[in-house]
Amino acid sequence: MLFDSHMAVLLDAGVSLVNALTDGEARGKPFTAPRGADLPAAVDAALTASSAGPGTIEPAQAAHLAGTAQKLRRVFEGVSGGRMDDAVAVLNELLLSNGARPQLDRVEGEPWQVHFHGADDTLAVGWSAGCATGLAMVIGGDLAGRLGVCQAVQCDRVYVDTSRNAGRQFCSTACQNRSKTAAFRARRATKP
Repeated sequence: MLFDSHMAVLLDAGVSLVNALTDGEARGKPFTAPRGADLPAAVDAALTASSAGPGTIEPAQAAHLAGTAQKLRRVFEGVSGGRMDDAVAVLNELLLSNGARPQLDRVEGEPWQVHFHGADDTLAVGWSAGCATGLAMVIGGDLAGRLGVCQAVQCDRVYVDTSRNAGRQFCSTACQNRSKTAAFRARRATKP
């Protein structure tokens, strides 16, 4: 399953923000999201990791995106847990509060692109609106099963499944390998 390049960037950014900015567990260990003075650099790293490009993130904008990440996590968890109505309610509130609206913009030398925020919106509002719209397009396009929360023990990081068969269960190869190793050891321990 492939999304167009702009939609892929929005979905990757949403996943990166959730995984970098929400507490929980990651790859078998407790994970505490950065706060305070560390938050702007963490947001910058999350957006850079998603190919969204680095930038200077002001503390207030970093805090806005951390709040967005919390809400996006609730969407992933709702979809993954079969609570679609709850997920959609959170997503609709996020779209409304960030003024998500489609419009065509052009960067010089590139074709027209659909963006989901106004040219005068802040970076935080723009990314919040874009990431929320990306998830809305997945859910509204009957692809909600592509949104997931890692199934590995002690990991709750999120992902978007872009595989052909929609069979992804883990946030990373590391979690997949950790789970396979644990299952192998458990089977071996039960043999006489």
